[in-house]
Amino acid sequence: MSRRLAQGFTPASAAGAPAVVALGANLGDRHATMDAAIAELRALPLTTDVRVAEPITSVAIKLDGPDVDAPQYVNTVAVLTTRLAPSVLLDALHEIEQRHGRVRLERWGDRTLDLDIVAYGDVRSDDPDLTLPHPRAAERLFVLEPWLAVDSDAVLPGVGRVNALVAALQGPDS
Repeated sequence: MSRRLAQGFTPASAAGAPAVVALGANLGDRHATMDAAIAELRALPLTTDVRVAEPITSVAIKLDGPDVDAPQYVNTVAVLTTRLAPSVLLDALHEIEQRHGRVRLERWGDRTLDLDIVAYGDVRSDDPDLTLPHPRAAERLFVLEPWLAVDSDAVLPGVGRVNALVAALQGPDS
């Protein structure tokens, strides 16, 4: 393994660590962008077994809450195995976003592509550049439902089973 790509990180398994990446887009040709981003995830070095859920649509979430007037998002989740260090994976995701025209003008603004690491094995980090697991993943059905679709045994580290989180968010009336 390349020392530069691993940056001193040693995954628990020689095959690598399981990672969960959320993908979203609400500007431009959302489906084409998602397809291209998924192909780029599959092409990442030291990364294998990329499984992707069928995309879903969701209302845009802004700092003030749901925005029904904003373009809807297309969302999915990729579960993969990687030997890239978490910070290197994040850098690679940012490069993919940039290739697809991502511009960071406002926090939680509309975007051509958004890629977030939801979880990386059991790694926990409170680094402002990479908080793991993702601090709002447990609140987002548009992350949890696709994740559950590709991994029925999924667990959000430190929080719990994804199927229980989905059930709690959907409530008793669902």
